[in-house]
Amino acid sequence: MSMNLYERIPNNVNLSEDKKLQRALEKWLPNYLDWWREMGPEGFQQKDVYLRTAISVEPEGWAHFDYVKMPDYRWGIFLKPADPNATVGFGDNYGQPVYQEVPGEFRNALRRIIVTQGDTEPASVEQQRQLGKTCPSLYDLRNLFQVNVEEGRHLWAMVYLLQRYFGRDGRDEADELLQRRSGNPDKPRILEAFNQPCDDWLNFFCFTMFTDRDGKYQLAALAESGFEPLARTCQFMLTEEAHHLFVGETGVGRVVKRTGQLMKEANGALDIRELGGIPLDV
Repeated sequence: MSMNLYERIPNNVNLSEDKKLQRALEKWLPNYLDWWREMGPEGFQQKDVYLRTAISVEPEGWAHFDYVKMPDYRWGIFLKPADPNATVGFGDNYGQPVYQEVPGEFRNALRRIIVTQGDTEPASVEQQRQLGKTCPSLYDLRNLFQVNVEEGRHLWAMVYLLQRYFGRDGRDEADELLQRRSGNPDKPRILEAFNQPCDDWLNFFCFTMFTDRDGKYQLAALAESGFEPLARTCQFMLTEEAHHLFVGETGVGRVVKRTGQLMKEANGALDIRELGGIPLDV
């Protein structure tokens, strides 16, 4: 599986060999960038940020680290290598070869699953767009932006599937992913959890620890799909998702640890809020 890192849309799906699909995705790209500039991290679009960028799907050396302005980030389409012997792992078609095209009887269900997964990715970016203004540290700021750009790449992963395998319906769904807005009363995101505000860092740490953990289970389930392009897409997404859970686990852990230290120092004499802490009963 060749890596085409220097095309307009980096990919390992031989995009240049499918001119119709390539044109459709290149038409979608400016709309995506407009969405990112409008709804991505506010106040940091022209800042150089130290980010990792996917350059391979192999376990060794799959990412490159460098400073980049977020609108110039190289979002791409990357699938795990195909297994020529892959078979359906469950259900009525257990043991049969995996599907390379969408089975007609599963078309609507698969499209809805992919759209719903895709909708969560830009939604979380929108929820978190103001957090950079109140970051506890540069370390946390960099982690926030890493999560954000990878949510953007995961949107690209779902949009590729929609445009490649679902025709006109898929293209329309891809456009609508950029039209909905988190918390918008007229065009909200599909899942209610992604319409709630995420406007402080404790909320963000809990989001990446618990909501992203739920997302990990969802991706792990989709990675077992009998529709192989979806499975291979989600298998690589899980590689990136691990960092999001790390941000949440370590963030909540730091909050709890510091709270414990303040409680010990105060010895019950003060409300730890007065010391800048967050009570454990919050």
